[in-house]
Amino acid sequence: MAGLTDVQLRKAKPAEKSYRIADTGGLFLFVTTAGSKGWRMRYRFEGKEQTLIIGEYPQISLSDARAARDAAKAILKEGRDPNKQKKIEKLIGQQRTGETFEVIAREWHGLQKSQWTPIHSDDVINSLVKDVFPTIGYLPIREINEQLVLATLRLVEKRGANETARRLRQRISAVFVYAISSGRAQGDPAAVVTGALAPFRRGRQPAVTTLDAAREMMRKTEQTPAHPVTKLALRLIALTVARPGPLSTTPWAEFDELDAEEPVWTIPAARMKLKRQQKEDETRDHLIPLSKEAMDTIQVLRELTGRGPYVFPNSRHAHRPMSENAMGYLLNRAGYFQRHVPHGFRSTFSTIMNERFPDDRAVIDFMLAHVPKDKVEAAYNRSLYLARRKVLAQEWADLLMEGAPTAAELLSGPRKILNPDNYRKRAA
Repeated sequence: MAGLTDVQLRKAKPAEKSYRIADTGGLFLFVTTAGSKGWRMRYRFEGKEQTLIIGEYPQISLSDARAARDAAKAILKEGRDPNKQKKIEKLIGQQRTGETFEVIAREWHGLQKSQWTPIHSDDVINSLVKDVFPTIGYLPIREINEQLVLATLRLVEKRGANETARRLRQRISAVFVYAISSGRAQGDPAAVVTGALAPFRRGRQPAVTTLDAAREMMRKTEQTPAHPVTKLALRLIALTVARPGPLSTTPWAEFDELDAEEPVWTIPAARMKLKRQQKEDETRDHLIPLSKEAMDTIQVLRELTGRGPYVFPNSRHAHRPMSENAMGYLLNRAGYFQRHVPHGFRSTFSTIMNERFPDDRAVIDFMLAHVPKDKVEAAYNRSLYLARRKVLAQEWADLLMEGAPTAAELLSGPRKILNPDNYRKRAA
């Protein structure tokens, strides 16, 4: 039997009933009463007659239909059912369309986050959302190579964030390792690019280290246009030398019951930079005596944001905390890019205060939350040094804020009350 020709296929017209035009090897063209034409194949499997639907003509040509028929026959020779094989291949195809880097990265993050603190978990996913998903997130993970990974990291390096680029490489690599273990990737291109990244030398955070330079920096940053909450956040971090992460996510609950005479801010261990098992240890709560200037700042903040859950709310979403990057951007705009960062206030404080009060090194360490590893010693020394820490906190504020305006004077013009209702009205 010679089989069908292209001319016969083109001339096939609809009839009162659907009909078949046979080719060879069980292949035939099925013509419906509506005029559509589709390739099908008849075969027997385990003693039963079956029909394999191949696809529509002319989208699938005669030669392609015959190739599909031959492939089905090869499957039959192996003792497998071509229809079941087609369903398996369709399922695999559907899975692979969902195997983009972002889909797998979010799956990996969902499995890992139970081992991390909430702050670290948010940091991991937010870094991927910001710097990785926009460039390679939509790509099937099997199609991502070394060049694409390196190009993604180069964009981060271009803004001077070499340490961030290296941290992102580690996270991208972890996603690939997870994909390999689950059979959705063959290799880890992020592992190969390590040597091509810009060098990074870990050391102290950039910081000014003299009192005159610190006062000048405060003056310049506070004269630089910025959101009022960001300005007050920078002032409070300078006065308390808290870490940027815990400060930017401070809930009002931690300031609601401060002692008016001797205010002490307690940052729970759960919000501190500690190992996961230490975060449930109340002896590791960090106590920060508040100076008059710090209380002044908090009072103005209460007028601005006191109706919401966070002391420093996100400028767009009042029910979320601000990004600690906001303070860094303000310092950059004031001319302190790579000269001073929010975390650098801790070095500024340590250098200046240790020079002035050399006998108080242990006390100063406690003010920076550099506490002994021994649990009993940590609890004992925390209460032992508290009185002296109150004195040094006020000394530091007096030194740093000499000649500076009050928190209320810092904010020129009318102060708009920032609260969740305002954001809902704006959105409406």
